[in-house]
Amino acid sequence: MLSNRKRVEKYLEYCSVPKDMEFIFEDISSSDDEILSKAKDADFILADAIKEVSGYLINNMPNLKLIHSEGVAFNRIDIETAKKLNIYVCNNRGANAGAVAEHTIFFMLALLRNALEGDSKVRAGEQIQTKERMMLSGIKELADCTVGLIGFGAIAKETAKRLISFGTKTYYYSRTKAATEVEKEYNVQYKKLGDLVKECDIISLHVPVTEETTNMVDKTFLKNMKKSALLINTARGEIVDGQALKTALINGEIAGAGLDTLSPEPVKLDNPLLYLPEGVKYKVIFTPHIAGTTDGAFRKMHQGVWTNITRVVNGEKPINIVNRL
Repeated sequence: MLSNRKRVEKYLEYCSVPKDMEFIFEDISSSDDEILSKAKDADFILADAIKEVSGYLINNMPNLKLIHSEGVAFNRIDIETAKKLNIYVCNNRGANAGAVAEHTIFFMLALLRNALEGDSKVRAGEQIQTKERMMLSGIKELADCTVGLIGFGAIAKETAKRLISFGTKTYYYSRTKAATEVEKEYNVQYKKLGDLVKECDIISLHVPVTEETTNMVDKTFLKNMKKSALLINTARGEIVDGQALKTALINGEIAGAGLDTLSPEPVKLDNPLLYLPEGVKYKVIFTPHIAGTTDGAFRKMHQGVWTNITRVVNGEKPINIVNRL
């Protein structure tokens, strides 16, 4: 178990665990050699989504049959090494989609309403002055925004579904255009990536980390956004070039950002986005990578993990395989 022990134990009551299963817990900060000293003969790995599962570790666990991400992300797992050794790698695709979509909407509303600054100014006794200033500068409703979703998987679809009730005009970009009936179901229209970035008031990221998407949101991407636009990242920190985003915020190239995740993680105090000038700091809202970590999501994810472990124990093929064997 390369995850938090208390969390794993908390959700066991919701899961069907095979009999005589021995648990070996290691902290996500444990080195490969520390893990191997205690768990070299393990059959299964349950890994926190931010924990690296290296080729070295995989190569030195001869009984390993399945590596399972606790969450949705699997970019820290060496899936190619696992594939060569006929070891399944699985994730919990879609299990936290509703939770992350809800958090995405929260970011949109909080930024549009200047929630951080409003809270701070009220606490400082500046309620009336701040109210007058915000009213004069203009508060935009979500209904008056165009939202662009980059990626159109489970989370993006759940976000689009929730945006219907707000009356937004919602666009999406994906490598594969959705069927017409799917577009109608989620009230979305397809746009080419370049057009979506240039035209939408809110850009929300919903893609996995790949070679193609790493630092996809770079200097050029940000310059192409509207100066009044907002960037939302509830996906992965590696998708955004943090220094480029800091520069864009300081230069007024975009209006704000909601960030649930930064790179690298755990976040260090030298991250450039943590140090913004006084006049810019309210343009960014951080949350500590909790978008997909609700109780409901964790119940689903841990049930998914133990269902797959049980399937493999019984000689069956697991579901949500990310390295097709």
